This record gives sequence, C-alpha cells and structure tokens, in this order.
Amino acid sequence: MSINYVCSKCFKVHDPKTMVFRCDCGGMLDLEDFPLEFSKSSINSEEWSLFKYIKALPFGEAFDLWKEVTMGEGLTPLVPLDAKVPSLLVKMDYLMPTMSFKDRGAAILIAKAKELGVKKVIQDSSGNAGTSVAAYANRAGIACDIYVPENTSPKKIKQIASHGAKVHVVPGSREDTAKAALDAVERGEGFYASHVYNPFFYQGTKTYAYEIYEQLKGELPEVLVVPVGNGTLVFGVYYGFKDLLKLGLIEKLPKIIAVQSQNCAPIYEAFKNNNDYTQEVKNTGTLAEGIAIADPKRGHQLLQAIKETGGEVILAPEDEILEVRDKLALKGFYIEPTTAATFAGYFKYVRETGFEPKGKVILPLCGSGLKSEH
Repeated sequence: MSINYVCSKCFKVHDPKTMVFRCDCGGMLDLEDFPLEFSKSSINSEEWSLFKYIKALPFGEAFDLWKEVTMGEGLTPLVPLDAKVPSLLVKMDYLMPTMSFKDRGAAILIAKAKELGVKKVIQDSSGNAGTSVAAYANRAGIACDIYVPENTSPKKIKQIASHGAKVHVVPGSREDTAKAALDAVERGEGFYASHVYNPFFYQGTKTYAYEIYEQLKGELPEVLVVPVGNGTLVFGVYYGFKDLLKLGLIEKLPKIIAVQSQNCAPIYEAFKNNNDYTQEVKNTGTLAEGIAIADPKRGHQLLQAIKETGGEVILAPEDEILEVRDKLALKGFYIEPTTAATFAGYFKYVRETGFEPKGKVILPLCGSGLKSEH
C-alpha cells in the first residue's frame, strides 16, 4: 500500500520515499486517508503485539517486514489505580520493551522506514523517544543517530547508547537539540525518524486507543487524561478514536484533558486565551522533562484536536510532582516524573473544580521510574 504525506497547510502531496520531512511551504506533514479495518475478524488474535491491528495500520496486505522489528510492544494492562475507585484506571504503558509508551510509535515508524529501504535514521528526543527509536532501529538493521539535550537523564543516555545508537549530547535547550538534528537531516545524513515531524509515529500511538476500546469491550471512557509536550500520545488518542468513530464503532469522541507543566505551558496558554496557535514560551525548568516543550511544532493541530473532543488543558503543579510519584509507588506503580506530573495535574483539577466523572477516566503510565534520576 502506497500512502503519501499531505501538507497540513497547503495540502501538497509528498511521497515518503523522497525522505521529505516537511513541506516546501513549511507546513507539517500528515498522512492521506487510507483504507483500514477494525473488527473481530480483521484483528489477528494470535499476534501478541500491536501489529495484531495490521489491517488498521499504514501497510499493505503483503507487508511482513514488521516481524523483523516487533518486540511484543503494546497490549498493556488497564487496571484501577485503587480498588476503591474502580472507574479511575491506569494503562500500564511503561511495561514496554524500552519502558515507555514511545515504543508504540517507534515500532510502526521503524517498520515503515524498513519498508522504504532506509539505511540510517536521525532523531532528537528528551530521552524516551530516542531510546525507542534506537532500540527498534538496531533490531531492524538500521543505523541510528540520536540527539539529546544536555540535561537528559544519564540513565536515558546510557540506555540509548546501549541500543547501538550514536548519541549526540547538545548544549542548550530542547529546541537547540531539535535544530541540531534538523541540520543533520538537511545535510542528507539520514531519514528523520521524528516523533514530532513524522506522522507514521502517530499510527503507532493510536493503538493506545484501540486497546482501550477492546479492553472496555466497546464501552467509551468519559475522559482520557494525557500529558502533552509535542503531543505524541494526544494525537494517538485522537487519531485512534477518530478511526473508531469513522468506522461507526463509537458515537462520539471521549474528552481529552491534556496536562502541561506549569513551568513550560505553551499549549495551556494558547488554550486559555482561546488562540488557534501556540507561541513559544520560556522553559523555566521542570522535573517533567518529557513534556518540557517550549515551542510545539504541531501546536495548532493539538489545540484543534483537544477542542474537537470538548477537552481542556490543565497545569501540573511542580511542587506536587515528587509527592504524587511517591504516592503512586505505594500503590505499586513506580513511574518517572513526567507521568507523576500528569496525575498531579489531574488530582489538582479534581480538587479545584469538584469534577465528578460519571464514566471511566483513564491515565497512562508513560515511563518507568527506573529511567529517572529523581
């Protein structure tokens, strides 16, 4: 199946084989619509990975290179945070091969890169996405360069290097890191396997929504609380449930509550001011490094997606992140600070608004605490 990119601004069509990563007009690339199936008969119940949904993913019928890439990612448990509150559920995406939900996107993106004949990939990351891309690229026999900010956890840097990638530690901010990676891509050094720029990544994270649908036996959750920096999981939730809506399997989209760090919140500021576009802010420092994105490149699209679900954007209180992390550890869940920030934001939202959901609320356990220095 040949699936092209489509510019989100001018709608120009691009062939992924050209290795283009953004449109000539500067617009971000999306995927053109493609046929997909999601039914009991189309889901491969004998496959224990997210590739069980192969007929809803951007590959042709005969595509089987995924078998050289998969490490059994996906199919993570959905359990109550506390037995006393059965409607508040956590999806344990830190139980992935590299201990973060980013394995969903990396598995699909690297499988697509292998299909395209890519020999080397380049990516920039605050840690988890870089680890995922490094692991899957090496497994697929593809060379890999990962660019990380200088404040990245040493544990994450070591993990990336252990997966066989060449790690470039970049002085300065997360945005400086992205620029260094883009410069390398523009010099022709490799295929940009970006979880921000490349829309195939979101075809992996959308399986988060597919699994929830199956695990709840078609019952729609009322709210999905999701951390947002560049929007990798927000887009996954949005695109996944949009697929199910288009197929007539659900009647509406669940509400997305997106959580930003109070010390780096461009999406929150735009949402609060009812703006259609984000403006770059100053990152004043946060433990939630995974969402510390001062200038999200898909800010406009993120705002659109959240608003379409009737959702909202809230802030995580910095001074409650470690306390909440410790509380979740006592419940058996050992998480990194970015995930703790998501819970801290939601708990504060409930305290301040008196929010009492009538249906199920789901939060992700995005990354393992074993990756963190805090």
